[in-house]
Order: sequence, then C-alpha cells, then structure tokens
Amino acid sequence: MSDSPSAMRALEAILRLPDDAIDLGQAALLIARQEYPDLEVDRYLGVLDDMGTELRSRLRGGEGATSRIAHLNRYLFDDLGFRGNVDEYEDPRNSFLNDVLDRRTGIPISLSTVYLEVGRRCGFPLAGVSFPGHFLVRDTGVDTGTDLLVDPFNRGIMLTPEDCRKRLDAMFGGGVEFRPEILRRARNREILERMLANLRVIWDRASDVRRALRTQNVLLILRPDSPAHLRDRGLLRYRAVLLAEAAADLEGYLAAAPRAPDALAIRSQIVRLKALSPVMN
Repeated sequence: MSDSPSAMRALEAILRLPDDAIDLGQAALLIARQEYPDLEVDRYLGVLDDMGTELRSRLRGGEGATSRIAHLNRYLFDDLGFRGNVDEYEDPRNSFLNDVLDRRTGIPISLSTVYLEVGRRCGFPLAGVSFPGHFLVRDTGVDTGTDLLVDPFNRGIMLTPEDCRKRLDAMFGGGVEFRPEILRRARNREILERMLANLRVIWDRASDVRRALRTQNVLLILRPDSPAHLRDRGLLRYRAVLLAEAAADLEGYLAAAPRAPDALAIRSQIVRLKALSPVMN
C-alpha cells in the first residue's frame, strides 16, 4: 500500500484536469497505484492499446451500433474471457484496473471501464451510465434511432429502458423511481467517484480504516466541494483517533451544510471530540 507523495501528486494532477481531459484508464490505474506502488501505469495502458489494436483489425469499418457491440462482446467475453466476479464480488481486486486486466474479472464499474477504454480506442461512441446499484454502458450512435444499453458485468447483454426499469424495481422494490435521467451519460469524474466510493465501502466493511481514509482523501481531491465527503472523512479520522482533524472536518461539514438532516448528531460528535482531544493528546 502506498501513501507516497509522488504517487499522490500524479493522481492529484489528473483528477484536477477538466473532465473531458481526464484519461479514464490512466486515472483508474493511478488510483490502483495507491495500493500497488510499483504498478507500471504505461504498461497497462499499453495492454489497453493492444486490445484496441486487435479489435480494430477485426472491423470492416462503418459498423452500426449492434455490430459494434457484438464485436466488443465477442472479443472481450468470448475470446479474452472477461467476466463478472459473482462469487467474490467484494474482493478489492475487482476494483483495481490492473487486477481486472490481469485476472479478467471484475465488478460492473471496472468491467465497464475496460469496455469503454477498448471501445474508445476503436472510435466507438460509448458512454458510461451511472445506473443505481449496477453501472452500465451505452452506445450513443444515432444509427438505431435510440441509445443501446449494455451490461458488461453480464457479458455485454443489451438492455432497453424498460429492462432497466424492471431491474430498478427488482433491486429496490419500487423504492427508487425510474426517471429518464437515470440513463444519462456519466462524466469521467462521476465514474471515478463511484469507483472510489465502492473501494471506500469495501475497506470500511473490512475495518481497514487506513485504506478507507486514504480513499476518502482521494474522493475529496476529486470532489473538494462535497460536504458529504468532508463529513465522511471526519468520521474516519475519528475512528483513526485523529481527533483534532476529525473535529475540523466535521465543523467544515456543518459550515457547508448547516441544515443537513444529521446536523444535530454531528454537533454532538464535535462536542465529544473536543472533550476527548486534550485527553488523547
């Protein structure tokens, strides 16, 4: 696990670029380098380049949306054997792009990142879709008259908006309303934020406070204007017994969101932290 200043500086530099200037694959690999300090980012970008070159060699040119998807699916899932890791869904390796490329297994967002990056290298008009609970991809070409939705976790099966509505009902029991904007394009920052949030949950469930805090710090680099990310870092710092820092984060949260539903509970937490801080120091 790496907390080296140089690794963090490289990650900060790419995350602070304008959204369209962020290379999604490179950013995902730099996130992985926080866990694997010796990770050779350029080598794995080369793997994606080689995959794109191979797929391009199989194209005739002028393929429509369904043909583009069929070529990508055949290459990634039939020929290379990429698959969704159903049995060990919360294995953190499913979230690191280098591991996904090495092991050819992942979760929806990491497999979608591979799908998007290989497709981009072939000039395919693909975009991520931050669908609740299950990341998707869509082909935004106009030749079919409508976007085609794809599920890379399930071997690239194609979905209609009605299929997505049924999935939403099945996952949330009608608790999440289906709206057309649910299927809008996810920008690069949204994809990376969701990737990091998944990792943060994994580390949290494993009671690995150091890794969870490291991931939360990256989330705040990506979204420095997010009161919720600041609050969550404060709570993690409390668990890490960084009491003064925790209090500062929680006070910053209340300053940014004074009417938040949890404001009263957070104020009480700050009082406890300030009472404990002199004792712990």
